Amino acid sequence: MSVRKMLRRAGVGLAALLLVLAPMPASAFQAAQTLTWTADGDVTRYKTAPATAAAGETTIVFENSTATGNNVGMPHTLTFDTSTPGYNHDVNLNILANPFDATGGRHTATVTLTPGTYRYFCTIPGHGTMTGELTVTDGPGDPDTTPPTVTGTLSGTQDPAGDYVGSATVTVTAADNQGVAGIEYQVDDTSWTPYSAPVTVTAPGDHSVQFRATDTSGNVSATGSVQFTVVAPEPDEDVTPPVAGIALAGDRDGAGNYIGPVTATLSATDDDSGVATIEYQLDGGTWTIYTTPVVVSGVGTHMLHHRASDNAGNVSAEQMSHFTIVDPPVEDTTPPVVTAAVTGTRNPEGAYVGTATVTVTATDDGGVATIETQLDGGGWTPYTAPLRITAPGVHAVGFRATDTSGNTAAAQSTSFTVVADGTDDCADSDLRDTVIIDGDDTKVPNSDTGNGCTINDRIAERAGYPTHAAFVRHVENVTSGLVAAGTLTTRQAGTIVRAAARSAIGA
Repeated sequence: MSVRKMLRRAGVGLAALLLVLAPMPASAFQAAQTLTWTADGDVTRYKTAPATAAAGETTIVFENSTATGNNVGMPHTLTFDTSTPGYNHDVNLNILANPFDATGGRHTATVTLTPGTYRYFCTIPGHGTMTGELTVTDGPGDPDTTPPTVTGTLSGTQDPAGDYVGSATVTVTAADNQGVAGIEYQVDDTSWTPYSAPVTVTAPGDHSVQFRATDTSGNVSATGSVQFTVVAPEPDEDVTPPVAGIALAGDRDGAGNYIGPVTATLSATDDDSGVATIEYQLDGGTWTIYTTPVVVSGVGTHMLHHRASDNAGNVSAEQMSHFTIVDPPVEDTTPPVVTAAVTGTRNPEGAYVGTATVTVTATDDGGVATIETQLDGGGWTPYTAPLRITAPGVHAVGFRATDTSGNTAAAQSTSFTVVADGTDDCADSDLRDTVIIDGDDTKVPNSDTGNGCTINDRIAERAGYPTHAAFVRHVENVTSGLVAAGTLTTRQAGTIVRAAARSAIGA
């Protein structure tokens, strides 16, 4: 950019000198002091500049010439700041100088400086770092009797009434021609405290913050103050609906149906504004305010809708519970129906030849729990499989059943006769009336086992046995088979085995 264009952008002519206080030749009058600023071709700083001065009439010299090293014709200004807070604004000075202007780049002006700080700078675009401060003090020997100036400003969020919502912050500033030594404050006439940062007051209510400052000469300012009111913030708007719940209670059957009345207890929670109401609707009826648990007793399927509202007007989504009520079951007092069937080969007289098989069945609407049988007047035993009776003779099998409700059918009985099948495996049978082992009479009838052999024949005590234990095991096997065939009872078999154990056979 050419020098002429730079000057045009600065809004001045090559030799323009913009002064509220017009510059005057140095010979016009003699000021109390002279302050000189110089510049060269550098656009980042003034070449020389004073830092301090005494208050009073002053001659300002600004030289930007070839003599100060500006050989490129670079223009500069010396401008005093009149707007930035914290500085003196009583000197309105703006000198434009360049080596080729009418005065060869050297200009003077007479001003009156007052105690404080002045800021100066260059207004040429691109020369923004050419700036500095000039501190002015009272003249030598004049005591500083001027106190600092101190101000306080309030900040924060205000409501329409001007009150501060939640908190108010007080910022205190002070200025002095000799320098500020310290600032103090107090809140609501409590005690003075050194000020180091803005003061924030949060307690709701009316408040007053006082402040004062002291300069380096010990002068104390008058006490300033700000008054304000802090109010609590309004709670956040509640836009969350309540949470509604339901609990059903009553006796239930295996299918999950309720037997008899159902009690529905409704509930709701709301952490913000609180629950206002709970409502319910049964089977499509009208919505009703809930106050106590709802009891439903009608048999059938039911639908219970419910919802809740909070104090902010939020309503929860409708919820629905459905359930079925059934009549209590009729008490079961009917015992099972029990039947017995005897099968096998029969002779012309109707007797069963060799074996008779007894099959017992039972039915019940509520379910059969157990079936029991009784052979020839013995004890009742659980029925698990058809009975095979092989002992020749007349037999009676009793039977009964119990259902899951505890009802037991009356005992019934079926009688039949078993005869030998015509073969005789023991031609020379032991026909003694009772089972006798080694002379020990067990008193157990010596029955025919169905093939022409008696129990004594099957035991065969005179057969050769290697040991006594082998004989006892043989007797155990024989009697077990006869119990299974229905020839012996378990008790009778035990009596025979004990007699075998007492014997000396095989010893």
